[in-house]
Amino acid sequence: MQEKVDELNRLVEDKSLVASLALVAEEFPGTVRFSSAFGQEDQVITDAIFKNDIAIEVFTLDTGRLFKETYDLIDRTRSRYKKPIKVYFPKAETVQELVTNKGMHSFYDSVDNRKECCFVRKVEPLKRALKGAEVWVTGLRASQSDNRQGFNMFEWDEGNQVIKFNPLLHWGYDEMIDYLKEFGVPYNTLHDKGFISIGCAPCTRAIAPGEHPRAGRWWWETSQKECGLHQVKAVAS
Repeated sequence: MQEKVDELNRLVEDKSLVASLALVAEEFPGTVRFSSAFGQEDQVITDAIFKNDIAIEVFTLDTGRLFKETYDLIDRTRSRYKKPIKVYFPKAETVQELVTNKGMHSFYDSVDNRKECCFVRKVEPLKRALKGAEVWVTGLRASQSDNRQGFNMFEWDEGNQVIKFNPLLHWGYDEMIDYLKEFGVPYNTLHDKGFISIGCAPCTRAIAPGEHPRAGRWWWETSQKECGLHQVKAVAS
């Protein structure tokens, strides 16, 4: 599998976003899926897929605790492109058990509790969403966090047993914003209010000027600021 991953990295080296997405869809017909959390990066990729009729399934994970603005954006995106977006929810009985045993806000009490909530609401639904997929497309950018600096465009995701494709990995923040403006891509209005990285409402705050882009995620803890969807690589000191 690593040989295939290395080959894919070579094939997309000089290709545009649209060309690289089209190449992956052609190489793995019917088994490429893009997970959108409706952040700015995700909207760039969604625009490229939908506008160019690339055969990649777009899906999202509804944790049940998203911002109203995020739900509004989901509807605006559907309306704009007239394309389907598949929605996966956490298992109701698992959420019920978690809330019954630990309350509505157990994630504030410890990192382990927060990761448990993320697993129930995001990681487990993702595994269902990726069942049968060969390639998982994500909106990760290397500059989003130190943990993502060591990622490659294509990687083998052992935990989910898929090839992960990060087409925007080397895009800068300004490049992403320019794309959204140039093509009039709908985006979350919270971005205009200081919310750079947007997740669940209880776990996200706006950031102050100069703060790290992910400082607003799980702001009460000093962990690696990851929810468990993406395996974290060790970063050299």
